[in-house]
Amino acid sequence: MTGGSREIFQRLVAAQNAHDIEAFVSCFAPDYSSEQPAHPDRAFVGSDQVRRNWTAMFAGVPDFRAELLDSATEGPTAWGEFEWHGTKSDGSPLLSRGVIIGTVRDGRLAAARLYMSDVEQTGRGVEAAVDRMTGKR
Repeated sequence: MTGGSREIFQRLVAAQNAHDIEAFVSCFAPDYSSEQPAHPDRAFVGSDQVRRNWTAMFAGVPDFRAELLDSATEGPTAWGEFEWHGTKSDGSPLLSRGVIIGTVRDGRLAAARLYMSDVEQTGRGVEAAVDRMTGKR
């Protein structure tokens, strides 16, 4: 692996924060494979789709900012914890946090599993969440 997880993820975040689509897409292998295990219908292959997705993100969240909170590496696998925030085109806030687990090949992400989720600022607490998960509602 060329560079550690922090390096690939720092390049990724720098490109996101600069809204530099060319630098951002250069962080991904042409045959990049993306999965979102909690949302399997969002899977795709190819850096062209990365370009389309993030061109729309930068346009739709003009003040988009990313932060790398932590990272780790084991062989070609890189883990990164991220926070994304900004203001959506409808004026509502974007706040998403989560983990990306990637496979790095030749200094680029060849594959990744994204576990990014919108942050729920308010709710009914952990007991309500457990009730929903167990069907007690």
